[in-house]
Amino acid sequence: MKRSLLIVLALISAAALSCTKESLKITYANQEKYIEDFINDKISADETGTVHAVSNGGVQRLVMVEGEGEELASGGTVTFYYAGYVLTSKTITSSNLFATNIKDIAEAASWFLSWEDYFEPVVEDLSDGKLVSGLKKGIKGVKAGEVCFILFSGKYGYGDKQYGTIPANAALAYYVEVVDVNNNE
Repeated sequence: MKRSLLIVLALISAAALSCTKESLKITYANQEKYIEDFINDKISADETGTVHAVSNGGVQRLVMVEGEGEELASGGTVTFYYAGYVLTSKTITSSNLFATNIKDIAEAASWFLSWEDYFEPVVEDLSDGKLVSGLKKGIKGVKAGEVCFILFSGKYGYGDKQYGTIPANAALAYYVEVVDVNNNE
């Protein structure tokens, strides 16, 4: 009798886990559709014909302004300004903003910070593993002066745990203004 009960419980657990995995696949598919729609809207609105998308292992970089010089390599260092958004549809708004070091964006979102040092560019070394995987994949290949959006599903974000105001498995969009690229050569 106990053995039968354990088998039934194991089957129920397996079915619940399977439903959770399927639900997560659907969530990621919906997020990828938002990303595709966001990109298509920006490219369609571009009158210059210069806006283009670059894909890197499931992460999309939408180049709004082309940079110059060498591309950031996987072991290089990049200096940049950014604004991070939770992507819940094909648009981003200040209500979805979770972090920024761009003063104009912070003020537009009614974020008023008293210390000016907050609005300095960040310097990240791609070899140290500090960046979330989606941002790391998306920023690889940028050039100094580039302005872009880096977009990725929750698959490449913060995982199944909430991170500050970012929900678990959330799709993210980063607006990035690259100041400098150094491949440490």
